[in-house]
Amino acid sequence: MSADDQAFLDVLSSLPTDIQKYSRDVADFVDRHVDHIAETLRDALAKSQWVPEQFRPRPPPPPTIITVPTSALEKIQSWISRHKILVGFIAVTTGVVAYRTYRSSALWRKTRRAKRARSGGRVEVVVIAGSPALPLTRSLSLDLERKGFIVFVVSNSHEDEVMVQNLSRPDIRPLSIDITDPPSAGNSIDNFVRYLQSPHAAIPNGKRHHLSLQAVILIPSLHYQTSPIATIPPSSFADLFNTHLLQPILTIQAFLPLLTARLNPTADKERPSPKVLVFTPSIISSINPPFHAPEATVCSALSAFTEVLTAELRPLGIPVTHMQLGTFDFVGFTPAANSRLVQPHGLLPAPEDAEALPWPDSARHAYGRNFVSQSGSAISAGRIRGLRGSSLRELHNAVFDVIDGSITSGTVRVGLGASVYGFVGRWVPRGLVAWMMGIRRVDELATWQGNGSSAFGSPKSAGSDREGVVGSDSFVTVPPLEHAGEANVWKET
Repeated sequence: MSADDQAFLDVLSSLPTDIQKYSRDVADFVDRHVDHIAETLRDALAKSQWVPEQFRPRPPPPPTIITVPTSALEKIQSWISRHKILVGFIAVTTGVVAYRTYRSSALWRKTRRAKRARSGGRVEVVVIAGSPALPLTRSLSLDLERKGFIVFVVSNSHEDEVMVQNLSRPDIRPLSIDITDPPSAGNSIDNFVRYLQSPHAAIPNGKRHHLSLQAVILIPSLHYQTSPIATIPPSSFADLFNTHLLQPILTIQAFLPLLTARLNPTADKERPSPKVLVFTPSIISSINPPFHAPEATVCSALSAFTEVLTAELRPLGIPVTHMQLGTFDFVGFTPAANSRLVQPHGLLPAPEDAEALPWPDSARHAYGRNFVSQSGSAISAGRIRGLRGSSLRELHNAVFDVIDGSITSGTVRVGLGASVYGFVGRWVPRGLVAWMMGIRRVDELATWQGNGSSAFGSPKSAGSDREGVVGSDSFVTVPPLEHAGEANVWKET
């Protein structure tokens, strides 16, 4: 047999195997598609409405589901896997709350005492530049004195000195400085420096030591008028800026030579530089609500002044801290009749009837309803309705921690509502804040009645002579246009 015949026979012998393989593949393909086509046709016939009910194929029975009991751990794991975002948020919130709680409790238990000389005498001095009539000044003075400081309270008058002496604490003393008379203020500072430079002894014939100035605390006047801008006379604005803004600035200016000089060059190298603390209410200035122009203007100006002061004193190594105050409970530092005093700058104002407001009729039409609404809102007047305010101990601890260097931040928010209102003022739209305070659109306004009437075209009433009322003799108006030479000059009428 030739080689060609053998090759032909080999090909013939392999044909059955290939045919069997191909036929099996074709059969499998046909089976799969036929089953799929049959199942699709069965579903279509079962769902068709034109096929009689008795001829419709019955759907296959549902697969049997065998339930296996799961453990509590598996259930928890399954729930966590389905709510990953919520679980992450809860974990982060819990961690932050736990950390803040631990830190607050640790700071609350911290022992806070001023340093003393080896002989036991007091060596650290704190100056509080604030009116002794303010509960905040009195409470802070008493607390710092209890912690071992010698406290000097700046007194601008004899009445202030008497109030400081009435505290009956030997280490709380008045520091008489007349800010309105620069030469006299300079002499007072010189006398205070000589007192600090003089050696002192805790007991007669005891070992002498020198005093060191630790901090100057500025507490501006915290009482502000609440009224629409149009009803505040310019004279009131002038008095406000003089007493609430200019006086604190001049007070810090008087102490700057003392802060930037070394009193005892040898001893001061081992002591930290004195601190400057500036207190301002932060709630109103954070949200700038209607009818609070005096407080919002003064506090914003003091905040800007503090920032500039910080930038100037930072190269000199003198830290400046802006203490932004919330709401505090001053019960115990006010008479019983004023026990509702829970905010740092005055009594909670009771909402007044719009008709009882001593304003012209047109002013009541324009502002009366919104003024009464915001006065009675839950977030007005710098307090949160229903809450008494933070304990003064929280403020006292924060002040001490700033003085001893435990807190180095340039801005410290302390008191109920300080952080919340800061967040609201920064991120919440102004329109929403005004709506929450009850401010609504006014559609009915009074009719203008000419230049002969008082403000808003309303005739001057008998009650307009009271202080702070538009249309009184102290109100400044624009003269008529016929006086061309004085058309842009503000004159008292």
